[in-house]
Amino acid sequence: MKAIRFASFMLAVLLAVAACQPAATPAPVTKPTEAPKPTQAPLPTQPPATVLVVVTATTEPATATPVAAATSTPIAQLPDGAVAQKGKLLICTDFPYPPQEFFDDSGNPQGLDVEIGTEIASRLDLKVVFVNSIFDTIIAAVKSGKCDIIISAQNITADRQKSVNMIPYFQAGQSMVAAKGNPQKINSPTDLCGKSAAAESGTTEADYLQGTGDYKGKGLIQQCTKAGQKPVDVVVTQKDTDALQQLQAGKVAVYFADSPVAAYYTVQHPDQFQVVGQVVEPVTEGISVPCGQDDCTGAPLTPLGQVIQAAFKSMMGDGTYGKILAKWNLSSSAVTLP
Repeated sequence: MKAIRFASFMLAVLLAVAACQPAATPAPVTKPTEAPKPTQAPLPTQPPATVLVVVTATTEPATATPVAAATSTPIAQLPDGAVAQKGKLLICTDFPYPPQEFFDDSGNPQGLDVEIGTEIASRLDLKVVFVNSIFDTIIAAVKSGKCDIIISAQNITADRQKSVNMIPYFQAGQSMVAAKGNPQKINSPTDLCGKSAAAESGTTEADYLQGTGDYKGKGLIQQCTKAGQKPVDVVVTQKDTDALQQLQAGKVAVYFADSPVAAYYTVQHPDQFQVVGQVVEPVTEGISVPCGQDDCTGAPLTPLGQVIQAAFKSMMGDGTYGKILAKWNLSSSAVTLP
């Protein structure tokens, strides 16, 4: 999750969001009559993406009637049996994480990742299905066949690359969000020593704070201890919105998240929150694809990975990728063709 930027988003959004739970076994899907995330309203200038099915927290796709069908001529031939359900591209995504993925008032998925995933599916002549997943177990979900790929603001890390192939598609950094006025005077990560911070489980932010994953032995807790200061009290939550609510309730000094997400909330609620300090650890995010091996480190892309990459490169080549980024005021976060 990720980089320096972000211009204003529009329209106030409430913060109380119902927590989602991962799906289990495939079941018939119907369009939800009540929005899974009723407090996540769409930006007024952002029309709904062409999304065919939304899988809610308690269901996974089996059959569904699409709102619209993919109409593009495939840019690459999809190998037989490459996807879990014929004619569909199942994408695991952890909702909500605006502006990259969230639900509008009618339960329709919105955001940068949603539009990129929908466009990739269209270019492969597939119907897109978003499988709402818990971030901490999202890689296990794609490896077990509950979805075909992941597009969900995943940083490319050595740890994750052991489990999946990752196709670069976005750049971001990590930002700290404090209460308006920054009452605890947090201006750098080490200012958190002896204080508290909240982040979503399984994220780079949680690893950085706790000194786990790719930050094992060198995270913020270790930095505080080395400096002779008290360690950070890290609150890890199942959903990102739960971490934000920890700050809103005054239980932690900062909420730690990807920079696009941090900017989104502070622009929506300038009277409550502000970004503090500098962007931490800018990195690249990736589209995750199973590699078919126990250890994916250095493994070549599978046939599915190759066509996903080809579809994404075609978006970059014809300007569609740039237009999607510009729509969400994230042009500075673009990756470039190799």
